[in-house]
Amino acid sequence: FQVDLSSGCSTKPRSDVALHFSPRFNDSLCVVCNSLLQEEWGKEEILHQLPYKHGAPFETIILVHKNGFKVAVNGSHLLEYKHRIPLSRVNTFSISGNVRVHAIGYIPNSAIYSESGDLGLPYKGSILQGLSPGQHVTIKGQVSMYPHSFTVNLCNSKAENIALHLNPRMKSGVFIRNSYLDGSWGQEERELPFFPFSPGEYFEILLLCQPHQFKLAVNGSHLFAYRHRVQDLSSIDELEIMGDLELSDVKLW
Repeated sequence: FQVDLSSGCSTKPRSDVALHFSPRFNDSLCVVCNSLLQEEWGKEEILHQLPYKHGAPFETIILVHKNGFKVAVNGSHLLEYKHRIPLSRVNTFSISGNVRVHAIGYIPNSAIYSESGDLGLPYKGSILQGLSPGQHVTIKGQVSMYPHSFTVNLCNSKAENIALHLNPRMKSGVFIRNSYLDGSWGQEERELPFFPFSPGEYFEILLLCQPHQFKLAVNGSHLFAYRHRVQDLSSIDELEIMGDLELSDVKLW
């Protein structure tokens, strides 16, 4: 089957194709990438690796970077393909061939992207355009069986500041919130109506960014609000997660 990102949908003459992504199930089992410019194909880039299987479901993510496309399949980085056609000309997505499509979605350019392509720990994800009011971060996972604590940081990678530091400590039942700015920690916030994490238990954290504060809920129940100590929300460009847990999903929407 094939996925094409192109500049229109004309067939005669055929529109230029910025990215032609083609998994092939013939004898060689490979993925071929190419571009079509003025009805002429360029040089093929062939990856002799095929992450797709006959009859098996899959998730493919194409991330658009300034210098090229990055493709991940089922949560793992697969390949990079440098731009041959200006991105400003790309306006059409198409998929065809021997494939059954369940869903196609477009994620805004503020999404969290893990350079490692997986949910291993420590997790570090780039928030491509920084945070803005109205956005949500969801973190789903499972606490380890014999936990001490885990940490979630929303950071400014350039200034090495931590706008929001979340640190639930299972043994003491304390959930610390703080910020690390200009080389020093601020005042901790610890007030809590209840402690939501238990050893071995699944959890869902929902973090809402509002104009003046963050609001956090766990498993659907509101837990606390935290007033912004970093006013330029767009400077918050990185998410870090580490500690005694196993991640199953991280999203920004």
